[in-house]
Amino acid sequence: MNVLDSIVTQAASIAAVRRDLHAHPELCFQEVRTADLVAAKLTEWGIPIHRGMGTTGVVGIVKNGTSDRAIGLRADMDALPMQEFNTFAHASKHPGRMHACGHDGHTAMLLAAAQHFAKNRNFDGTVYLIFQPAEEGGGGAREMMKDGLFDKFPMEAVFGMHNWPGQAVGNFAVSPGPVMASTNEFKITIRGKGGHAALPHNGIDPVPIACQMVQAFQTIISRNKKPVDAGVISVTMIHAGEATNVVPDSCELQGTVRTFTLEVLDLIEKRMKQIAEHTCAAHEAQCEFEFVRNYPPTINTAPEAEFCRKVMASIVGEANVQAQEPTMGGEDFAYMLQAKPGAYCFIANGDGAHREMGHGGGPCMLHNPSYDFNDDLIPLGATYWVRLAEAWLGQARP
Repeated sequence: MNVLDSIVTQAASIAAVRRDLHAHPELCFQEVRTADLVAAKLTEWGIPIHRGMGTTGVVGIVKNGTSDRAIGLRADMDALPMQEFNTFAHASKHPGRMHACGHDGHTAMLLAAAQHFAKNRNFDGTVYLIFQPAEEGGGGAREMMKDGLFDKFPMEAVFGMHNWPGQAVGNFAVSPGPVMASTNEFKITIRGKGGHAALPHNGIDPVPIACQMVQAFQTIISRNKKPVDAGVISVTMIHAGEATNVVPDSCELQGTVRTFTLEVLDLIEKRMKQIAEHTCAAHEAQCEFEFVRNYPPTINTAPEAEFCRKVMASIVGEANVQAQEPTMGGEDFAYMLQAKPGAYCFIANGDGAHREMGHGGGPCMLHNPSYDFNDDLIPLGATYWVRLAEAWLGQARP
């Protein structure tokens, strides 16, 4: 691997920062300590900063030369509301909060790149270092954009990166097109008429109505959308009743819908509403249908994805740059890619063997209480950020 010596030299100190962040996780829009640390490091290295965008976001501005060209590099900072099972020295010190998705590592990799940029500005233009809050459900990317991210810091393209467990360290993955799904939630309340369970004919039982509805939703996937289009409907919660001998007045269904295109999402929402309302009507029950669209699909623009692939290949070799398998997980970097060209890539995090004594028993997978970011990624990920920015600003203007 062709990693930068200056980054390797500082890798241990950046890993210490990463572990400090892991030990002090902060939830979405509460990343005050994290933002303070990021701002302090950038300032220490002589990089001007802008704070408060999207509540706790930090933007570092690295300029060189006279060109007005600019590129954006984004890392997310927030943690998850879950209990950590690890007991090693840098495990979370805050019950119910954990860096289980590696955002501490994402922040560290971009900080390592920033430290290199502070002394080695081998480009003509501007690199914007975007430290974003609230990826885990808060839509921090959207909030930074609302606060004028792309107006105050005009950039030609923006790029993001996420660690990916299960693949050997030294590998990257990037592809054009959809790479992460849209995330959406629904809540359906079926209002019937309660009564004695021994006399069901006197009421309107919402439970069998709910059962019919759940089954019918799957026909949207199998019979309404095109087989080649991806889509998932998952009913994950059903709440009804308080006693075994009482037919409940209502039943509530909740769940999630994932798609790679807005067209498929439109179809699914429309058909779910029709099925829910008409199934209730057929049984003389009332229906309350709520559908909330959260993150849109994350869609890489083709030229930028190919540009990233070439930069990755120059660092780790062609054989270690994989095609990106799209995942039904969601990512709010999607908002940035709706506004700017760019690409969101994966960097392999290994199989968990990097975890120290005291790790939990579960697999080292994302959103798992035994997860930990692999610090070996810091020099590689930071080198990618540096080489990507240098190559982008060094190419002919499109």
